[in-house]
Amino acid sequence: MNGRLACLLVLNLLCMTALALPFAAADTSNSAWRKVGVDPDLWVDGPEPEDTPMQFTYQGNAIVEIEVSYVPAHLSSRSYGVITLELFEQWAPITTNNMILNVENGIYDGIFFHRVIDDFVIQGGDPTCSRVGLYPLTSPQCGSGGTGDTIPLELNPNLSHVDGAIGMARSQDPDSADAQWYIAETEAHNLDPENRDDEGYATFGIVRSGMSHVRAIALTPTSDDPTGDEQIQNPASSAGRPTYEVEIISVRIVGVSDPDGTLRFPGSIGEDTTTWFSSLTGAFGVVGLSMGAIVTLAIVGFLVFYVGRIDPPLGIEHSTTAPTYDAVLLEGTT
Repeated sequence: MNGRLACLLVLNLLCMTALALPFAAADTSNSAWRKVGVDPDLWVDGPEPEDTPMQFTYQGNAIVEIEVSYVPAHLSSRSYGVITLELFEQWAPITTNNMILNVENGIYDGIFFHRVIDDFVIQGGDPTCSRVGLYPLTSPQCGSGGTGDTIPLELNPNLSHVDGAIGMARSQDPDSADAQWYIAETEAHNLDPENRDDEGYATFGIVRSGMSHVRAIALTPTSDDPTGDEQIQNPASSAGRPTYEVEIISVRIVGVSDPDGTLRFPGSIGEDTTTWFSSLTGAFGVVGLSMGAIVTLAIVGFLVFYVGRIDPPLGIEHSTTAPTYDAVLLEGTT
């Protein structure tokens, strides 16, 4: 009886393990945009290319769209546009993950670019920089605000301040970057670590489309460069607040870069070599399957051990209670 009970318990454990394995090994990412492929051939209006790895797009990198509204010059009507960014997740995982988290939390929607310097950068990303009543009325913390969660300075030799690069703003402490970011309106290699004594600034992506909007925003009139004229500049400008609100209407992740077409055209590239093992690894992940295999081997060993110990049927001579007979065969009778 003990052996049969052990087998039942083992079989029950096997069933429970089989049911629990998919949940234990499932992908923890629930971002639907990871499955949306963005065609790089649709990108136009990019930055001036420079001979660095940043000029190329890479499969699977997050693609961010910033919808903006701005007044390019005095007496001009308000313009609208979209700035498209590729985040280099493979080279700056901490910084890009911080950006992705902030975008998904919606902290950039409805704020404005609070610092614009022609022929240098346009800076935004401060969640406290939202209009309070009539612009430029805003929070006193605008320009120095954030989420309160800082990240370390993340540098990579593949990343630099090329034209259109997006980087993290910070204070004098190299590890003080929070939520604020800037876009280089031209190459700004004076911010790269090799050209500075303060460890430099970290870039983590680049404009892929909509660079004309970046340049137009950089030329908008500001508090310390009020003309907005490209030929008339204040060489001392460093913290210009746009005269007219440069609004960040929304920031959203629309998908991932898909130059290979593997997401846009699933199954059409190469032959289908899917096997039962690749299907399982796709569903549960290699780690999940490895753990499942270890658990299964342990259970099989447990089962074999106890099956060998199943108690044989008891004979009468081994019974612990007196047997009951239906009939008695008397000696000498037939």
